[in-house]
Amino acid sequence: MSRSRTFASLSVYNYRVYFAGALVSNVGTWMGRTAQDWLVLTQLTPHDATALGIVTALQFAPVVLLAPFAGAITDRFPKRRILFGTQSALAITAALLAVLVLTDVVTLWQVYALAALQGVATALDNPSRQAFVSEMVEPGLLSNAVGLNATSFNAARLIGPGIAGLCIGLIGTGQTLVFNTFSFIAVLIALKAMRPGELMPAPQVRGKGKVREGLAYVRRRPDLMLIMFMVFMLGTFGMNFQLTIALMATTVFHQGAAEYGLLGSIMAIGSLAGALMAARRQRPRLRIVLWSLTGFTVFSALASLAPSYLLFAVFLIPTGLCAITTLNTANATVQLSVTPVMRGRVMALYMAIFMGGTPIGAPVIGWIGSEFGARWTILVGSVATAVTVVTAMTYLMRRDDLRLRLEGRPIPHFEVRHRDNPSDDLAGQRAA
Repeated sequence: MSRSRTFASLSVYNYRVYFAGALVSNVGTWMGRTAQDWLVLTQLTPHDATALGIVTALQFAPVVLLAPFAGAITDRFPKRRILFGTQSALAITAALLAVLVLTDVVTLWQVYALAALQGVATALDNPSRQAFVSEMVEPGLLSNAVGLNATSFNAARLIGPGIAGLCIGLIGTGQTLVFNTFSFIAVLIALKAMRPGELMPAPQVRGKGKVREGLAYVRRRPDLMLIMFMVFMLGTFGMNFQLTIALMATTVFHQGAAEYGLLGSIMAIGSLAGALMAARRQRPRLRIVLWSLTGFTVFSALASLAPSYLLFAVFLIPTGLCAITTLNTANATVQLSVTPVMRGRVMALYMAIFMGGTPIGAPVIGWIGSEFGARWTILVGSVATAVTVVTAMTYLMRRDDLRLRLEGRPIPHFEVRHRDNPSDDLAGQRAA
């Protein structure tokens, strides 16, 4: 596909302005996350994986608890106005943490409390941000815009942790957290600079029972429930890299802040490549979700068993590529397949399923790291995603009355066929 297709959504003024602000903010967010994790692991605890797991869980627990209500709010009020409020709240909590660290009075319980407050703001922010994309671009550009959003996020992930590691070593954790505080201003400026008349707002939904209506809509859609199941398993057990990479860097390979930050940037190389590939793809397909989740299983397992820091870093690249391909394709599939008046509520549930598993997974993964070692924190995710792929494939084959057949020529490969029409190979669904 052409290069112009990859960046097609940037031709839209509102999206272009939003993309620029989000990129700056995302860089700051990754710097803040890296600095926060380093603070907990090295300054507030003696490399306590459980404490870091609790921080992560507190950041994501409100996403689950408030998801239905956040979705209803998203569908009821202008999304741009909601984002003004949530981004301001996130900036304030980031500033408070920076001040506490700079004044040398920070304690672990304060980090816990601020993480929970950030979680509340994020619970409202996520569905609004996800659904707001469809108001900036036309439906034909939605898949591209979702892919570019992920590109922004992962470009920041490529840059942010590395910069944070260097800043922590040169100027300290507190000063690094200050960058995150100021980065939120970029989003607020972008939202202010938009042209409201060029937005395409979805109809605002009012009245009672809208939360139940959103839940009922998803229950009637087994295709959405299957995607949410796969995303839940990946998010809960496989996407705890904020925790697992920190543990591998500090306890297995005995590296410092710069090397830890570098691992996040190296993984983001694969994530960025996956995001750009998603932006070029015109139609999201369930098949891509399954293949990329399978790839994640394989490469994350290899990363968990890597004997050296260098090999661990190498395996993180395809792991990041497969993870972001899975998530981008799933996100675009959900957004394109729901009616606009339900999009806010459905995306709130989608983000709750994805991010909300973290309050369950992060403390468990942290405990596993403390009891059995850092390698098991990644390997458990590999096993969980492998089970997910097998479960999803079994469901689809039974639902569509399919069978899997091994063919030996011209090269060994699998073919998926309808039972009632063995000659009908399904759109090249093969695996060498």
